[in-house]
Amino acid sequence: MRGRALRWAGRAVLGVVLVGLLVVGGTAFRVWQVARADERPAADAIVVLGAAQYHGTPSEIFQARLDKARALHDSGVADVIVTSGGRGVGDTFTEAGAGADWLAERGVPEADLVPVEQGRDTLRSLRAVADEARARGWSDVVIVSDPWHSLRARIMAEDIGLRAATSPTHSGPVVQTRETQFRYILRETAALLYYRLSKEPADQADGLGVR
Repeated sequence: MRGRALRWAGRAVLGVVLVGLLVVGGTAFRVWQVARADERPAADAIVVLGAAQYHGTPSEIFQARLDKARALHDSGVADVIVTSGGRGVGDTFTEAGAGADWLAERGVPEADLVPVEQGRDTLRSLRAVADEARARGWSDVVIVSDPWHSLRARIMAEDIGLRAATSPTHSGPVVQTRETQFRYILRETAALLYYRLSKEPADQADGLGVR
């Protein structure tokens, strides 16, 4: 009897491990799959998720997102670009404000820019964007972020009530090396699983802009 019980316990543990591997592997595959897509439907707004800025100058990662949003705007995907992200501790500028200034300096009409200057992580930034969208009667958005961040951002946006497509960047520091891409996929897989379990954002990760 004891041997049979041990065998059943071993099988149960193995089953749990296999299910866990399938969940993690399936999530990682979806992060990779959505990262490769580039959706450009007509929308009410293009939403650029914020990243680091330094004294009003967007970081390389943020600039890649902003440049992609500008290209979508120029191609007619939406008339409006929403920049998102609040002010960090000790910062003078918000991410949204720095992003809007950067776009205006490169020819995007200020009337087409809507900075939403709240939120220091993806979920809270998207909640602030959703409030702005509802106030303006918008429902359809195209989210611009890094490739590996796109699935989590889309799921969060849809949970908040937006109809979201994703058009990720395919340039910038986060896609330059396979090592960086692999680290980002692992980090985003963990962050997405954490969000699905808790409905809360993961803590900001080291150097990759994952929030």
